[in-house]
Amino acid sequence: MKFSVWLFALSLGLVGLTTQVRAQDIVTAVKFFNQVSERYGAVKDYTANIAVQQGRERMSGVVYYRTPNLIRIDFSYPDHMVIDSDGHVLTVYLPRYAVTFTQALKKRSEAAVASMASHQGLNLLRQSYSIAYLNGPEPEALDEKDPEKVVKLRLSWREGTEAFKYLEIDVGQNGFIRRISGITAASVSVQFDFTNIRTNLGISQNQFAYNSPPTSNVINNFLFDPEK
Repeated sequence: MKFSVWLFALSLGLVGLTTQVRAQDIVTAVKFFNQVSERYGAVKDYTANIAVQQGRERMSGVVYYRTPNLIRIDFSYPDHMVIDSDGHVLTVYLPRYAVTFTQALKKRSEAAVASMASHQGLNLLRQSYSIAYLNGPEPEALDEKDPEKVVKLRLSWREGTEAFKYLEIDVGQNGFIRRISGITAASVSVQFDFTNIRTNLGISQNQFAYNSPPTSNVINNFLFDPEK
């Protein structure tokens, strides 16, 4: 599996925010970012379509999130692949190889997943990254092929050992994050697109109680040793 699972945690934590901030009402990029952060806590849960691109590799599916740290992605491509975190155990099911990876989350890891999907997560980004508009505060096209208007923020790695050296966060006119793209510490480019975002639906905790097929091979604690 080429795609790094932890990248999902970072980006999914950022997408579930709603805000009615308008570019013309702000003075600086930092203020815009802060206003987004302040409204982030209003989201109790969300679902969205997600598309991920890393180099030539593409993935797509539906993401579900519930505070404080529950995340699940049901993929349509690769078909039937699942990434799920119930707050205690991370599960990755790869049907192509009939393998299930599980990871008991350490206390610090559990806190990290939670914080990235919260007001605190955006505060951590502000501490480690310099924030600026990519081109200015006025809405612009998402890219050359998509005329959808977004406000683009550029986050540049300032210090520490963060996952990304550079991030671009594109906020749509509806107040949701439309796209997150970045360059990892290993100089790998990654892009996440989020569409059809719906918030505060009352998603049940049972949505995150995932059991992989019993016929799959299970590899436990594939990221780090469990905490004793």
